[in-house]
Amino acid sequence: MRLLPKSLAGQLVLILLLALVAAQGVSLFLFAGERLKAVRDIHRQNVVARTVGLVRLLQDTPVSLHGRVVTAASSPTLRFNLTETAPAVPVGMSGERSAPLVDRLSEALQLPVDRITVSATYPPRFWDRTRRDGRHHDDDDDDDDEKHHERRWRGKWLSIAVALSDGQWLHAVTGPPPGAPRWGKFFLLSLVFTGLAVALVAVVAGRRIARPMRELGDAADRLGRGEAVHELAEAGPLETRQTIRAFNQMRTRLDRYIRDRTAFLAAISHDLKTPITTLRLRAEFIEDEEMQRKILETLDEMQAMTEATLDFIREDSARDPGRPVDISALAESVVADFADTGRPVTYTGSGAVTAVCRPMSIRRALRNLIENAIAYGERARISVERSETEVRIVVEDDGPGIAETDKDRVFDPFVRLEASRSRATGGMGLGLAISRTIARAHGGDVLVENRDAGGLRAVLLLPGEAISSETC
Repeated sequence: MRLLPKSLAGQLVLILLLALVAAQGVSLFLFAGERLKAVRDIHRQNVVARTVGLVRLLQDTPVSLHGRVVTAASSPTLRFNLTETAPAVPVGMSGERSAPLVDRLSEALQLPVDRITVSATYPPRFWDRTRRDGRHHDDDDDDDDEKHHERRWRGKWLSIAVALSDGQWLHAVTGPPPGAPRWGKFFLLSLVFTGLAVALVAVVAGRRIARPMRELGDAADRLGRGEAVHELAEAGPLETRQTIRAFNQMRTRLDRYIRDRTAFLAAISHDLKTPITTLRLRAEFIEDEEMQRKILETLDEMQAMTEATLDFIREDSARDPGRPVDISALAESVVADFADTGRPVTYTGSGAVTAVCRPMSIRRALRNLIENAIAYGERARISVERSETEVRIVVEDDGPGIAETDKDRVFDPFVRLEASRSRATGGMGLGLAISRTIARAHGGDVLVENRDAGGLRAVLLLPGEAISSETC
C-alpha cells in the first residue's frame, strides 16, 4: 500500500491505466477467437486452392509425369500422394464439419461428392516415406522446417482425397491449422501510446480537480488556526464548487457570529464599568473604614473578573494572522521577565525552533502556564522541544500534581482546584482555559500530566505543519 500514489492525480492515473489494461485484455480475449478463425479460414482456402489446382494440372499432364508433379507440388505444410484406391476413412473421423469443404471441392472441380472424401486423421505413414523419397531435392533447412511443422501440428490432421479421371486418387494431407499470429510490436506500441495519452489526460484532469480542493484544505486549516481567510473562488467540478460554496457560507456565518458576540461583550463591558466606577466613588463616602475596605475589595474582584472574562472571550475570537516566530527565543524572553522579578523560573533549550504563530498570544499562554506552576508548584522549569510532527513547550513544577479525574476539568473556565476562594492563592480559574484556547486557535493544544518524580507537567503543543526551518 505504501507504493500506491497518495495524490488525486496519481490515483486517477493509476485507475485509468488499470482500466485501460483490463479493457485491452478483454479485447484481446474477445478478438483472439476471431483472429484464429480468420487464420484457419485462410489456411483452409489455401489447401482447397492448391488441391484444385493440382487436380487440374494432373488432368492435363501425362500419367508418367504424375509422380514428379505431385512431389514438386508438395510442401512442408501440405503433402500430396497418389494411390490406386480410395483412402479408408476411419470411423468417427468424418462428419458434418467436412460437408462444406466437400461441397466447395465438388463445385470447383465439377465432380460428384462421392468422388471426394474429407476426413480428420492422424499423420499417415506415407508422410515420412515421402520425406525420405524427396530428400534428394530438399536441403537440411527443409528438413528442419518439416520437423518444426511436425512439432507444431500435433493432433488430428486434415485428409482430402479426390478421384482422378485415370482411376487414381490424389491424397492431400495437411496438419492442423496454425494458430493466430502473436500480437506484434504494433499492438504494444498502440498500448503504450494509448497509456501515455490516458495518463496525460488524467494528470491534467486530476490537477484541475485537486487545485481547488488543496486551496479549500489550506483555507480550512488557516481558519482552524484563527487566521483571516478571504472568500474562495468557486472552481472545479460541480461537487467541488458546492463544497467551496458551503465553506464560504460557513466562514461568513462564523465571522458574523464572532463580530456580533464581540460587539455584545463590548457593550456589556462598557455597561459594567460604569456601575462599578459609580460604586467605587460612593464607597469613598462610607465612614466605617472596615466596611469601606471590604466593599472596595469586592469591587476590585468584580472588575478583575470582568476584565479576565473579556480577555478570555477576546482571545477566543482572535483572528490576527500569524508569522514565523522563534519559539525558543520567545520562551527564553518570558522566563527572563519572571526571573527579573525574582521568581524561581529556569529555561533549558537547544537552538532555535521556529513556528508560525501569533507571538503575543503564545506569550500570554506561556505566562499563564508559568504563573500556574509557580502558584501551585513553587518553581517552574521551561524547555522547548521539536519533533517531526510538533513543537512542544514544556512547563514543569514541583507541586502536588492533580487527580486523574481533574485533568480535563481543570481547563474549564472559572474552575479552581484550590479549596480557598482567595484570589491570592487560587486566582480567577481562567489561566489554563485561556492557554488552551490560544493553543487550539493555532491548531494545537495544552495537555497536563503528573510527573513520576512528583509535580505537574504542562505541555503547549503547536502543530507539525507550523514548523519551519527558517529562524527569526
